[in-house]
Amino acid sequence: MRVYAGVEEQYSQYENAAILLQSIPYDGTSTWGKGADNGFDAFLEASDNMEIYDIETDSEVYKKGVHILPAINENESSTAMFEAVYAKTKELLKTGKYLTFFGGEHSVSIGVIKAFYEKYENLTVLHLDAHADLRASYMGSPYNHACALHDASQNTNLIQVGIRSMDACEKQYLNKDKCFFTHEIYGSTDWHEKAISLMTDNVYLTIDLDAFDPSIMPATGTPEPGGLDWNSTLRFLRKVFEQKNVIGFDIVELAPMKDNKAPTFLVAKLYYKLLSYKFCL
Repeated sequence: MRVYAGVEEQYSQYENAAILLQSIPYDGTSTWGKGADNGFDAFLEASDNMEIYDIETDSEVYKKGVHILPAINENESSTAMFEAVYAKTKELLKTGKYLTFFGGEHSVSIGVIKAFYEKYENLTVLHLDAHADLRASYMGSPYNHACALHDASQNTNLIQVGIRSMDACEKQYLNKDKCFFTHEIYGSTDWHEKAISLMTDNVYLTIDLDAFDPSIMPATGTPEPGGLDWNSTLRFLRKVFEQKNVIGFDIVELAPMKDNKAPTFLVAKLYYKLLSYKFCL
Protein backbone atom coordinates (compact mmCIF):
# COMPACT_ATOMS: atom_id res chain seq x y z
CA MET A 1 0.00 0.00 0.00
CA ARG A 2 1.33 3.44 -0.93
CA VAL A 3 1.54 5.84 1.98
CA TYR A 4 1.09 9.61 1.74
CA ALA A 5 4.00 11.75 3.02
CA GLY A 6 5.69 8.82 4.70
CA VAL A 7 3.28 8.92 7.64
CA GLU A 8 2.61 6.06 10.03
CA GLU A 9 0.37 3.34 8.67
CA GLN A 10 -2.46 4.24 11.05
CA TYR A 11 -2.87 7.56 9.25
CA SER A 12 -2.99 6.00 5.78
CA GLN A 13 -5.52 3.20 6.21
CA TYR A 14 -8.89 3.69 4.56
CA GLU A 15 -10.86 3.07 7.74
CA ASN A 16 -8.99 5.80 9.64
CA ALA A 17 -8.79 8.35 6.82
CA ALA A 18 -11.00 11.43 6.57
CA ILE A 19 -9.35 12.25 3.22
CA LEU A 20 -9.14 10.21 0.02
CA LEU A 21 -6.51 10.94 -2.62
CA GLN A 22 -7.44 9.76 -6.12
CA SER A 23 -4.87 9.92 -8.89
CA ILE A 24 -5.91 10.08 -12.55
CA PRO A 25 -2.65 9.93 -14.54
CA TYR A 26 -4.18 10.66 -17.94
CA ASP A 27 -2.21 12.69 -20.46
CA GLY A 28 -3.94 11.77 -23.69
CA THR A 29 -5.04 15.16 -25.02
CA SER A 30 -2.20 17.49 -24.02
CA THR A 31 -0.95 19.22 -27.15
CA TRP A 32 2.49 20.53 -26.30
CA GLY A 33 4.53 19.50 -23.27
CA LYS A 34 3.87 15.94 -22.15
CA GLY A 35 4.57 14.33 -18.78
CA ALA A 36 1.50 15.01 -16.62
CA ASP A 37 0.98 11.26 -16.40
CA ASN A 38 4.16 11.17 -14.28
CA GLY A 39 3.01 13.97 -11.97
CA PHE A 40 1.50 11.88 -9.19
CA ASP A 41 4.58 9.75 -8.55
CA ALA A 42 6.77 12.85 -8.43
CA PHE A 43 4.27 14.54 -6.09
CA LEU A 44 4.37 11.57 -3.71
CA GLU A 45 8.17 11.55 -3.69
CA ALA A 46 8.24 15.28 -2.86
CA SER A 47 5.60 14.77 -0.17
CA ASP A 48 7.79 12.11 1.45
CA ASN A 49 10.48 14.79 1.89
CA MET A 50 8.18 17.54 3.19
CA GLU A 51 7.86 18.70 6.79
CA ILE A 52 4.37 17.72 7.91
CA TYR A 53 3.95 20.34 10.61
CA ASP A 54 2.33 23.44 9.10
CA ILE A 55 3.54 26.64 10.74
CA GLU A 56 0.74 28.88 9.48
CA THR A 57 -2.09 26.79 10.92
CA ASP A 58 -0.05 25.30 13.81
CA SER A 59 -1.27 21.87 12.78
CA GLU A 60 -0.44 18.39 11.53
CA VAL A 61 -3.35 17.72 9.20
CA TYR A 62 -2.03 14.30 8.17
CA LYS A 63 -3.42 13.03 11.48
CA LYS A 64 -6.89 13.35 9.92
CA GLY A 65 -5.76 10.45 7.73
CA VAL A 66 -5.00 10.48 4.00
CA HIS A 67 -5.65 7.28 2.06
CA ILE A 68 -4.31 6.84 -1.47
CA LEU A 69 -6.78 5.09 -3.74
CA PRO A 70 -5.83 2.89 -6.70
CA ALA A 71 -5.25 5.05 -9.77
CA ILE A 72 -7.86 5.45 -12.48
CA ASN A 73 -5.77 4.25 -15.42
CA GLU A 74 -8.32 4.32 -18.23
CA ASN A 75 -6.58 5.76 -21.30
CA GLU A 76 -8.23 4.13 -24.31
CA SER A 77 -9.77 7.47 -25.26
CA SER A 78 -10.70 10.78 -23.68
CA THR A 79 -14.35 9.70 -23.68
CA ALA A 80 -13.55 6.43 -21.91
CA MET A 81 -11.44 8.31 -19.38
CA PHE A 82 -14.25 10.80 -18.73
CA GLU A 83 -16.78 8.01 -18.20
CA ALA A 84 -14.48 6.12 -15.83
CA VAL A 85 -13.70 9.23 -13.77
CA TYR A 86 -17.34 10.31 -13.65
CA ALA A 87 -18.52 6.88 -12.49
CA LYS A 88 -15.77 6.55 -9.88
CA THR A 89 -16.39 10.03 -8.48
CA LYS A 90 -20.11 9.33 -8.08
CA GLU A 91 -19.15 6.20 -6.15
CA LEU A 92 -16.64 8.05 -3.97
CA LEU A 93 -19.16 10.78 -3.14
CA LYS A 94 -21.18 8.14 -1.29
CA THR A 95 -18.33 7.44 1.16
CA GLY A 96 -18.72 10.65 3.16
CA LYS A 97 -14.97 11.19 3.06
CA TYR A 98 -13.23 14.33 1.79
CA LEU A 99 -12.29 13.82 -1.85
CA THR A 100 -9.12 15.12 -3.48
CA PHE A 101 -7.93 14.36 -7.01
CA PHE A 102 -4.56 14.59 -8.74
CA GLY A 103 -3.94 14.63 -12.52
CA GLY A 104 -2.94 14.08 -15.20
CA GLU A 105 -3.96 16.85 -17.46
CA HIS A 106 -6.97 19.07 -16.92
CA SER A 107 -9.42 16.96 -18.91
CA VAL A 108 -9.56 14.64 -15.89
CA SER A 109 -11.54 17.29 -14.01
CA ILE A 110 -14.56 17.20 -16.32
CA GLY A 111 -15.99 13.97 -14.95
CA VAL A 112 -15.13 14.89 -11.36
CA ILE A 113 -16.90 18.25 -11.58
CA LYS A 114 -19.98 16.73 -13.27
CA ALA A 115 -20.38 14.24 -10.42
CA PHE A 116 -20.02 17.03 -7.85
CA TYR A 117 -22.53 19.42 -9.44
CA GLU A 118 -25.05 16.61 -9.75
CA LYS A 119 -24.76 16.00 -6.01
CA TYR A 120 -24.48 19.62 -4.83
CA GLU A 121 -27.15 22.00 -6.09
CA ASN A 122 -26.01 25.52 -7.01
CA LEU A 123 -22.33 24.57 -6.86
CA THR A 124 -19.54 27.10 -7.38
CA VAL A 125 -16.48 25.90 -9.27
CA LEU A 126 -13.41 27.99 -8.47
CA HIS A 127 -10.96 27.60 -11.33
CA LEU A 128 -7.32 28.70 -11.07
CA ASP A 129 -5.58 28.49 -14.43
CA ALA A 130 -3.59 30.36 -17.04
CA HIS A 131 -6.07 29.23 -19.69
CA ALA A 132 -9.83 29.69 -19.92
CA ASP A 133 -10.39 26.06 -21.04
CA LEU A 134 -13.90 26.95 -22.26
CA ARG A 135 -13.96 25.40 -25.74
CA ALA A 136 -17.05 23.28 -26.35
CA SER A 137 -14.88 20.84 -28.32
CA TYR A 138 -11.27 20.66 -29.40
CA MET A 139 -9.60 18.25 -31.80
CA GLY A 140 -12.88 16.39 -32.13
CA SER A 141 -13.62 15.84 -28.44
CA PRO A 142 -15.50 17.66 -25.67
CA TYR A 143 -13.20 15.88 -23.21
CA ASN A 144 -10.02 17.62 -24.28
CA HIS A 145 -7.92 19.59 -21.79
CA ALA A 146 -8.89 22.75 -23.68
CA CYS A 147 -12.53 22.00 -22.79
CA ALA A 148 -11.94 21.30 -19.10
CA LEU A 149 -14.33 23.98 -17.80
CA HIS A 150 -16.87 24.23 -20.62
CA ASP A 151 -19.38 21.90 -18.97
CA ALA A 152 -18.88 23.71 -15.66
CA SER A 153 -19.55 27.04 -17.38
CA GLN A 154 -22.95 25.71 -18.45
CA ASN A 155 -23.96 23.93 -15.24
CA THR A 156 -22.25 25.64 -12.29
CA ASN A 157 -21.39 29.05 -10.90
CA LEU A 158 -17.93 29.26 -12.46
CA ILE A 159 -15.37 31.70 -11.02
CA GLN A 160 -12.06 31.92 -12.92
CA VAL A 161 -8.80 33.31 -11.53
CA GLY A 162 -5.41 33.76 -13.16
CA ILE A 163 -6.58 33.58 -16.77
CA ARG A 164 -4.21 35.12 -19.27
CA SER A 165 -4.56 33.00 -22.42
CA MET A 166 -7.64 32.05 -24.46
CA ASP A 167 -8.99 31.69 -27.98
CA ALA A 168 -11.53 34.12 -29.41
CA CYS A 169 -14.07 31.29 -29.75
CA GLU A 170 -14.16 30.99 -25.94
CA LYS A 171 -15.43 34.54 -25.41
CA GLN A 172 -19.04 33.42 -25.89
CA TYR A 173 -18.72 31.18 -22.82
CA LEU A 174 -16.69 33.56 -20.64
CA ASN A 175 -18.47 35.50 -17.89
CA LYS A 176 -16.30 38.60 -17.57
CA ASP A 177 -17.91 39.55 -14.27
CA LYS A 178 -16.68 36.27 -12.78
CA CYS A 179 -13.26 36.11 -14.43
CA PHE A 180 -10.25 37.68 -12.72
CA PHE A 181 -7.55 38.10 -15.35
CA THR A 182 -4.02 38.32 -14.00
CA HIS A 183 -3.32 41.64 -15.67
CA GLU A 184 -6.28 43.10 -13.77
CA ILE A 185 -5.48 41.68 -10.32
CA TYR A 186 -1.69 41.98 -10.33
CA GLY A 187 -0.36 43.61 -7.16
CA SER A 188 -3.80 43.92 -5.57
CA THR A 189 -5.89 42.01 -3.03
CA ASP A 190 -9.06 44.07 -3.44
CA TRP A 191 -10.44 41.42 -5.76
CA HIS A 192 -10.34 38.69 -3.09
CA GLU A 193 -13.57 39.68 -1.37
CA LYS A 194 -15.28 40.45 -4.65
CA ALA A 195 -14.51 36.97 -5.96
CA ILE A 196 -15.66 35.33 -2.73
CA SER A 197 -18.87 37.38 -2.70
CA LEU A 198 -19.75 35.84 -6.07
CA MET A 199 -19.47 32.29 -4.70
CA THR A 200 -22.30 30.14 -3.40
CA ASP A 201 -21.92 28.26 -0.11
CA ASN A 202 -20.42 25.08 -1.59
CA VAL A 203 -17.25 25.43 -3.65
CA TYR A 204 -15.29 22.89 -5.68
CA LEU A 205 -11.72 23.99 -6.37
CA THR A 206 -9.81 23.01 -9.51
CA ILE A 207 -6.19 24.15 -9.84
CA ASP A 208 -4.23 23.91 -13.06
CA LEU A 209 -0.67 24.50 -11.93
CA ASP A 210 0.08 26.78 -14.87
CA ALA A 211 -2.00 29.36 -13.00
CA PHE A 212 1.26 30.04 -11.16
CA ASP A 213 3.97 32.09 -12.82
CA PRO A 214 6.55 29.90 -14.61
CA SER A 215 9.29 31.48 -12.50
CA ILE A 216 8.04 29.25 -9.67
CA MET A 217 6.08 26.65 -11.67
CA PRO A 218 7.82 25.81 -14.94
CA ALA A 219 6.86 22.13 -14.69
CA THR A 220 3.68 22.28 -16.76
CA GLY A 221 2.85 21.47 -20.35
CA THR A 222 1.90 25.03 -21.33
CA PRO A 223 3.55 27.62 -19.04
CA GLU A 224 2.34 31.18 -19.54
CA PRO A 225 4.19 34.32 -18.35
CA GLY A 226 2.54 36.73 -15.95
CA GLY A 227 1.09 34.20 -13.54
CA LEU A 228 0.10 34.06 -9.88
CA ASP A 229 2.65 34.13 -7.07
CA TRP A 230 2.77 31.76 -4.11
CA ASN A 231 1.97 33.91 -1.07
CA SER A 232 -0.80 36.00 -2.64
CA THR A 233 -2.49 32.89 -3.97
CA LEU A 234 -2.37 31.18 -0.59
CA ARG A 235 -3.83 34.27 1.07
CA PHE A 236 -6.75 34.17 -1.32
CA LEU A 237 -7.30 30.42 -0.95
CA ARG A 238 -7.20 30.66 2.82
CA LYS A 239 -9.99 33.26 2.71
CA VAL A 240 -12.04 30.97 0.48
CA PHE A 241 -11.67 28.06 2.88
CA GLU A 242 -12.49 30.30 5.84
CA GLN A 243 -15.64 31.76 4.31
CA LYS A 244 -16.98 28.93 2.15
CA ASN A 245 -17.46 25.17 2.32
CA VAL A 246 -14.82 23.81 -0.05
CA ILE A 247 -16.24 20.36 -0.68
CA GLY A 248 -13.31 18.93 -2.66
CA PHE A 249 -10.49 19.86 -5.00
CA ASP A 250 -8.18 18.70 -7.74
CA ILE A 251 -4.66 19.65 -8.78
CA VAL A 252 -3.62 18.98 -12.37
CA GLU A 253 -0.93 19.48 -15.03
CA LEU A 254 2.26 18.73 -13.09
CA ALA A 255 4.81 17.60 -15.67
CA PRO A 256 7.85 16.97 -13.45
CA MET A 257 11.29 18.18 -14.50
CA LYS A 258 14.20 15.80 -14.06
CA ASP A 259 16.74 18.46 -13.08
CA ASN A 260 14.50 20.82 -11.07
CA LYS A 261 12.57 19.41 -8.13
CA ALA A 262 11.48 22.81 -6.78
CA PRO A 263 8.19 23.04 -8.70
CA THR A 264 7.22 19.52 -7.69
CA PHE A 265 7.91 20.42 -4.07
CA LEU A 266 5.67 23.48 -4.50
CA VAL A 267 2.86 21.14 -5.50
CA ALA A 268 3.44 18.92 -2.48
CA LYS A 269 3.23 21.99 -0.23
CA LEU A 270 0.15 23.27 -2.05
CA TYR A 271 -1.78 20.04 -1.54
CA TYR A 272 -0.85 19.98 2.15
CA LYS A 273 -1.78 23.66 2.56
CA LEU A 274 -5.23 23.04 1.11
CA LEU A 275 -5.83 20.20 3.55
CA SER A 276 -4.57 22.36 6.40
CA TYR A 277 -6.96 25.16 5.43
CA LYS A 278 -9.86 22.73 5.17
CA PHE A 279 -9.38 20.92 8.48
CA CYS A 280 -7.22 23.10 10.72
CA LEU A 281 -8.36 26.72 10.51
